[in-house]
Formats: sequence, structure tokens, C-alpha cells
Amino acid sequence: MTTLSVLVIGSGLAGLVAAVRATDAGHHVVLVTKAALPESNTRYAQGGIAAALFPDDSVRTHIRDTLRAGSGLCSPAAVRILCSEGPARVRDLIRFGVDFDRDESGVSRGLEAAHSRSRVVHAGGDATGAVVENALVATARQRAAQPNARLQILEHTMLTDLAVTDGRVTGVRIVQGGKPGTLAADVVVLATGGGGMLYRHTTNPAVATGDGLAAAWRAGASVADLEFYQFHPTALAVPGTPLVSEAVRGEGAVLLTRAGDRFMITEHPDAELAPRDVVARGIARQMAAQSGEPVVLDATALGRELLERRFPTITAACRAAGLDWARQPIPVAPAAHYWMGGIVTDIWGRSTLPGLYAVGEVARTGAHGANRLASNSLLEAAVFADRAVRALASEPGRTAGTTATLVPTPTAPPTAPSTAPSASAATPGLRGALQDLMWQSAGVHRSGAGLATAVQTLAGWSAAAAPRTVAEHEDRNLLDLARITVAAALERQESRGAHHRADFPDPRAELAVSSAWTIAAATPHPLRPDDVDSEAQEAIAC
Repeated sequence: MTTLSVLVIGSGLAGLVAAVRATDAGHHVVLVTKAALPESNTRYAQGGIAAALFPDDSVRTHIRDTLRAGSGLCSPAAVRILCSEGPARVRDLIRFGVDFDRDESGVSRGLEAAHSRSRVVHAGGDATGAVVENALVATARQRAAQPNARLQILEHTMLTDLAVTDGRVTGVRIVQGGKPGTLAADVVVLATGGGGMLYRHTTNPAVATGDGLAAAWRAGASVADLEFYQFHPTALAVPGTPLVSEAVRGEGAVLLTRAGDRFMITEHPDAELAPRDVVARGIARQMAAQSGEPVVLDATALGRELLERRFPTITAACRAAGLDWARQPIPVAPAAHYWMGGIVTDIWGRSTLPGLYAVGEVARTGAHGANRLASNSLLEAAVFADRAVRALASEPGRTAGTTATLVPTPTAPPTAPSTAPSASAATPGLRGALQDLMWQSAGVHRSGAGLATAVQTLAGWSAAAAPRTVAEHEDRNLLDLARITVAAALERQESRGAHHRADFPDPRAELAVSSAWTIAAATPHPLRPDDVDSEAQEAIAC
């Protein structure tokens, strides 16, 4: 096997699994992360990981639930792989030290919206992401501390752009300690997560500014389905919008109007356990009917003991906001949560640019379609990170397996084409204005008129022409991504999954295809055909 130098960008579950797996496979790996190693979207995931691990469940049933939630836009091959390889990847996490919660029957499990079986395993009650992150961070640090370690970790180092030579990704441009530089490698694996900072209200941490997606798009990689942004129905309606896991509704909590009436029972047969897009829109409609005031989630019937044991993170968030959710309903509202769209990849994580892989939320594998099934996100990250590392065996080695090293750049590196107009200075208050515009025009409810206005407004805004600081680079990324997101949403003249337009309220059968967006900054190569993989053929036939 050829030994490669591999750059992994991002330190959530996808990035950590890729880095550890690639190290164990004998490659030389540099793991790059913008903040401290444990800071990522993974850390804030509450609900758990969905997998067909139990006797009353099956891979076929998990596939069916995932396809149904995806509103006709899932890739059958990707879904089959996700659900069939998922149980093995959960067992891998256990071997890496993740201690999932247990009950008298073994590993305990919960029910979440749009699942037909209780199959969601969790850890630390509602702290699954933190438990997973901590275990994988410890594993990565252990690999990096070994004598003659093949894994190097670079924290507080931001990806700014991809380096492309003769149509192949050959490394990344970075900012480290305020100074620009370049890291060269045989292969780059992007695991940079989503872009929740596009929106005023989000469950994502501040690092979620879409850096990898923006850099890949500027380099010419194909991206798709950006109009499908999932809004979690229930974030606590207090400053910081902490997530209130769907598992709370799975345990029996109900949504009420300001007057104390259940309203989801008239929205969908599954009421509070309908798919996320349905619940989010139902809440948004009810909020509009009550002058924008949040609805409330009533979990009081569950009892204090269950709430504090099963949901310690949410209990702490409520307490910090002066709320006692064991005694009174709590205010909730939708918030930007997860991006189904991203960098187009095949079933091995390969993008349309040679040398570039994408895994986790930054990738668009097709497993989620137009609306991700609850608790499939961590599963997808683990499954496709593992597959990407296995696919490295087919990559040509170019640097004799040497570890990628930092090459300082005396001046700011040339940047790939941006959508921003030429300007010497950024639009004042750009980020806040952009977040407000995206929330109003490209949020839970959309319309052609609102999206068209957003396209025009964003075209007149500018990021810093020569970004130097982390914040300036982030603002450039957010502006580029906002532009192509609203353009994609304007072009999709239907309502499907997480994308809902008032002027086209119904799905259109002829539009049950992914939307692809690319630019001519580089010439992308075609993806390898999925038909080289027997698993994919079986999936399509399923």
C-alpha cells in the first residue's frame, strides 16, 4: 500500500475518525482545526446516534425511515451504505472509548421523530456529542504522543483556501497565529462541518462558518443541495438558543400554544414526532399567529427524576435561564441546525476535484436527501470517514509519505475567485446584517420575492478584499455561501423537505433531483462511477 501524507481539516467526529483511521492505516497525517481540538459541532450534539443494533429493528427498516424523511432526494446507494455499515461504526466508537448509556437490557435507546423504531443510542443522557468528542480527542492525542508518531495536531489554525496544482488539490492555505502559510500533502480530507453562523438563530457553535465548503467551492469543486438547510424545531428561546433535543418529544413532551393548546396534532398524523421540517414549520406558523412569541414545550409529565437523569444538559440550560422545566413548560423556537447540502462526493467521500475528500456535514453524500432523519448525522460522519480512509489505498503517492509541513507565506496568498465585488473594505456590520437577511429570507419560510430581494442585497455587499484575520476570512466565506444558498433556493421552485416556499407550496415530481453549483475556477473531474461498488448496486436494487 502506498503511504500518503494526508491533511484532515476539522476535529469533529468525522475529522477525528478520519485522522485516527488514516494514522492506523500507516499514513502520515496532520489534523488541522480552527479552534481548540475539542471544539466542533459534534460536541453539542444531544440526541444520539441512530443505528439498527437491536433485535426488533433492521437495516431495511432504517433505510425506509431515512428515505421517507429525505423527501425523494436521497441517494439509495448512500442510504444503504449508511444504514448497513452504521452498526459496525457504532461498535468502533465503543472500542474508541465511547461509553453509551445502559439499562437493564443492555445499551439503552430512545425514539426520535420520523423513526419507526426506538434505535437512537445516547451517552451522558443528552450529552452524546460531548462524550463521543472526548473519547475521540483522547484517542487522537494518544496517537500523536506515540514515539515516531504519524499524527500531528495543529490547533488554532484556520483553512483559508485550497491549493490546486494542475487540477489536483495539493494542500491548503492557512492562517496560524495571525500569519499565512501553506500545508502541502498528497490528499486533503475536509471535515469542517456546517455553516450555522449564516443565521441569526442557530444551535451551532461560533466556529461553524462553512470554511471548508466555501474553500472547496472557490477551488471549483461541485457543491449541491445548499437550499436544504435543516432548522431544528426546538431550541430554547433564550440568548444563545441552546438545543432542546428531539428525544424530549420522543419521551412524550408536547408542544403547546401560548393559550396551552396542542397544535401539532392538526399539522401531521405523527404530531410532535413528525419529520423535523414539518414540526419546524408548524411552530413557525403558530409563532406568527401569536405575534412572534415562542411556543412552549411541556415536559412536566415526564417528572423531575427522568428529566434530570436523561437530559442533564438541557436541565442545566433551563436552570441557567431561570427556568424549571420539571414544573413549567419552556419557550422554544426553530433554529438553524444542519446543512443537508455540501461538497458533492461519491460513496467513498471523493469530491469532483482529484486529491480532495469531504466527510461529515460539509459533504453532500446524498444520504440525507432534502431532510435529514434525526440522529443520522453522527452516523454519517463515522461511516463515510471510515470509507474515505479505505479509499486512500487507490490514491497515488506523491511525497513519499512525508508528513505535511508548514511553509510560511511572506505575503498574503493569492485567493481563489470570490463572488464578492471588488472593494477595499468590507460592508460595515456585514455578519450581523447577513445573518438577519438569511433568517428573514432563507429561513424556515421562504418566498420567491424574498429570495430575489436577498440575491440583489447580497450582490451589493462586500467582504474584506484581502482578508487577514480569522474573522475576515470567516466573513468572506459566509458571504460567498449566502449568495449561492439564496440562488439555489430561488432556483428550486417547489417545496421539498427543509426547503419551503410560499409561492410554490407543493413538491414537483420533475424537481426530485439535486441542484449542483460550481464555478470555473478549476476543471472538476467526474466522480468515479458508483457501479464499481457491489454494495451500491445492491442498494439501488433494494
